[in-house]
Amino acid sequence: MNALIYIVQTLLSLVLFAFMARVLLQFARADFRNPLAQAIVKITNPLVMPLRRVLPPIGKVDTASIVAVILVATLEVVIVNSLAAYFVPDLLTWVRLVVMEIVLTALEAYFWSILIYALLSMVAPGGYSPVQSLLGALVEPILRPFRKIIPPIAGIDFSPMWALIAIRALIILLH
Repeated sequence: MNALIYIVQTLLSLVLFAFMARVLLQFARADFRNPLAQAIVKITNPLVMPLRRVLPPIGKVDTASIVAVILVATLEVVIVNSLAAYFVPDLLTWVRLVVMEIVLTALEAYFWSILIYALLSMVAPGGYSPVQSLLGALVEPILRPFRKIIPPIAGIDFSPMWALIAIRALIILLH
């Protein structure tokens, strides 16, 4: 049973990650002509497009994408808890679990994005990669405050390391 729960939770987490990536890239004003961004849009469109017909955007906020994240997170929490638990939590506990799942997924998305971005910048500094440009648009607003506080030492930028430590500390605090 634990293996089934693991497989279901992993697959649903990947789906939630795709929807979360769409929302985070929209907030970062990333270039959606990027091949990776187009793949995320195509993966998430089957749920977002029908919601968009019902939920118009509010200003620059794509409400359909945000509602899709909430729906997928709720689905993940309900399915995983139904498989794993022998009791049914009350409504407030469900809401708390869904909010925690969304926040933790966003933090994990930033953690892995910063880590991959930092590794790519060490492997191919100054080179162009569609992944690197998309990750740059996503993580540069997070790294900017760290760069103001922590200057490069001998030409090495340690701001990603401190951002990763801060994000991991937040994740530990939330657990």
